[in-house]
Amino acid sequence: MDKVLSGMRPTGRLHIGHYFGALKNWVDLQDKYDCNYFVADWHALTTNYEAPENIIENRKQLVLDWLSVGLDPEKCTMFVQSHNIYHAELSMLLSMITPVPWLERCPTYKEIKQEQANKDLSNLGFLSYPVIMTSDIIMYGAKYVPVGEDQLPHIEISREIVRRFHHLYNCEVFEEPKGLLTEVPRLPGLDGRKMSKSYGNAIMLSEDLKEVEKKIKRMLTDTNRKRLTDPGNPEVCPVFDYHKVFSTEDERAEITEGCTKATMGCMDCKKILMKHMFALLEPIQERRNKFEAEIDDIDEFLQPMQKKAVAQAEEMMIKVRKALQI
Repeated sequence: MDKVLSGMRPTGRLHIGHYFGALKNWVDLQDKYDCNYFVADWHALTTNYEAPENIIENRKQLVLDWLSVGLDPEKCTMFVQSHNIYHAELSMLLSMITPVPWLERCPTYKEIKQEQANKDLSNLGFLSYPVIMTSDIIMYGAKYVPVGEDQLPHIEISREIVRRFHHLYNCEVFEEPKGLLTEVPRLPGLDGRKMSKSYGNAIMLSEDLKEVEKKIKRMLTDTNRKRLTDPGNPEVCPVFDYHKVFSTEDERAEITEGCTKATMGCMDCKKILMKHMFALLEPIQERRNKFEAEIDDIDEFLQPMQKKAVAQAEEMMIKVRKALQI
């Protein structure tokens, strides 16, 4: 069975953007591939190096969210990046052969520097993010990495590093990874901006449903629709972006007609969204509460899967050292 690998940085509890952007697809993939999902806590340090004390708790919350949406230890392997020292060894070895201009042209490097201009990101770890990412992927012989189309350049850097390694050392050690293209729906924040915890415009998967209701009621709508009798334009309304993800085709047609003809108010439109939002979140939160009550130590829970991942990495590093003759 072909292998799939992906990971997430432990930056706290996850929101619905994470669910539709990645987790929903991860759950589907675990029935079709040998899936490996890891907590990318070293990646978190590349931008949050000044607050490492939060990582342990965030790691726990991340895994609980994974379990709550349906990731199953019987169907996939979940592990922690920093609990496998081979990741650091392979990253260091790959850094010896990776040209710096390759790293500087990485889209993520430029985007995050712009988004987090208030942070000092002139560290080597942040620059070498693609090298760390490559070591994560190729360590386990992953054939596919689930990505959106805008993330394909990241996978191409990994492919280039693999080809360079094979050329320099006249070997075929690694699988050359491919992007597994997945459709990622556009789900903006509650205020129309990019959804982000730092903006305070996200709905968390574990958020109290009464608070979710308040947030939806306060959501930005078509700003040109001042009164109930004014016709609106669903295509410029952030609430309708959510309906594209949550609601049925018939409901969207009803909302479009009601909005454009001013026969449906914004609050009625939001009530339809709330119905679907609660239908998604209620079972997720029930499962989360169950796992939270059952799991005292998240590292202990992950240990069998962690051992499996470390054993695979150890086998790979034997091949790498042999290719390097060290």
